[in-house]
Amino acid sequence: MSSVSDTDESKSRLERIAGYLLDATVLERIGIAVGATAFALLIGLVIVALAGYDPFRFATQLVVGAFGSERAIARTLRFSTLFVLAGLAVAVAFRAGVFNIGVQGQFVVGGIACVMSIIWTAPYLPTGTVGGVLLIGIGVVNAIVFGGLYGALPGALKAYAGANEIITTIMLNFIAIGVVGWLVNGPFRGEEATSVRTEQLPDYVAFPQVVFSDPNFSVVGFGIAVLSVIGVAFVLTRTRYGYDMVTSGYQATAARFSGVDSKQTIVATMTLSGMIAGLTGAVFAIMIQGSYTDPAGIGNYGFDGIAVSLLAANNPIGVVPAGILFGGLESAGSHIQIRSDVPVQLINGIIGLVVLFVAVPELFRMIGARMGLGGDDR
Repeated sequence: MSSVSDTDESKSRLERIAGYLLDATVLERIGIAVGATAFALLIGLVIVALAGYDPFRFATQLVVGAFGSERAIARTLRFSTLFVLAGLAVAVAFRAGVFNIGVQGQFVVGGIACVMSIIWTAPYLPTGTVGGVLLIGIGVVNAIVFGGLYGALPGALKAYAGANEIITTIMLNFIAIGVVGWLVNGPFRGEEATSVRTEQLPDYVAFPQVVFSDPNFSVVGFGIAVLSVIGVAFVLTRTRYGYDMVTSGYQATAARFSGVDSKQTIVATMTLSGMIAGLTGAVFAIMIQGSYTDPAGIGNYGFDGIAVSLLAANNPIGVVPAGILFGGLESAGSHIQIRSDVPVQLINGIIGLVVLFVAVPELFRMIGARMGLGGDDR
């Protein structure tokens, strides 16, 4: 009898926790994320101390490396721009109950489409500011289109062929990286390039330098990320299309009864996610690279976007502070690697702890959803 009573009590406690987390408001979830992050950072400092390094100096270097100077702030915002956009691409799909693990591949496809469309079109347009604006527009549009098409492919495979989107998107990542790597090292390689990359974009094809003098960052790029977040949040919460997306993800039966075509919604969701990933690739190519190199070495922004989205509880608005946090950690890691004897790998460990501690309440939330506890997801 005692064993049965203990089991019932444990189940009741789990139900209360899961129900609370499922009912959590946006502000409460932000509080959960902040608390989890602070706890993870605290444990990270303990690990640093146990490893024989000064945790106070390490903490100081974290802050200085992320926000200690104009250069550090620009570097943080540069990383944050990409993390916010990549996290938004992941969050859109996850919010609708579709797992897009292929943001990295869509990011790569969008980036190369942006660069090559600009290079091929530049000879036919005027130079200077007018030509630069036109070419940026052409590059961004092509990145969005090709990223969206590459995202629509696994969506269609899931909707109409029953393929697992996790497997297909992972495989499409490898295909994108491999094919684009071959193109950059072959047909698309710049004639005067001394390394594996395309031709450089024209000098007048760049975001204007405002506020910061960092040549690899422009507040215009960060502004594009913020505007994208606002636009997606509006679509998801204020339009019928967004309502159908979220409803089909969390209440598929209710969506079908209300006349929502779940197959079309899956394809549309993955297309929108891919479009944002393609935009991320365009911002990366124009603001940071100025050309396109072998995608195997450009960074795992698409994969990092999964962690950003998780930290934001898949909330589009939440990816902004989550992206800035990850941008700050990335910037601090670059600073610590140069200015400190503390291994930079500890930064990656701290990021892993942040994701782990944030995942715990999300796990309870998903258990609650499975058990039919709590209210509507917000």
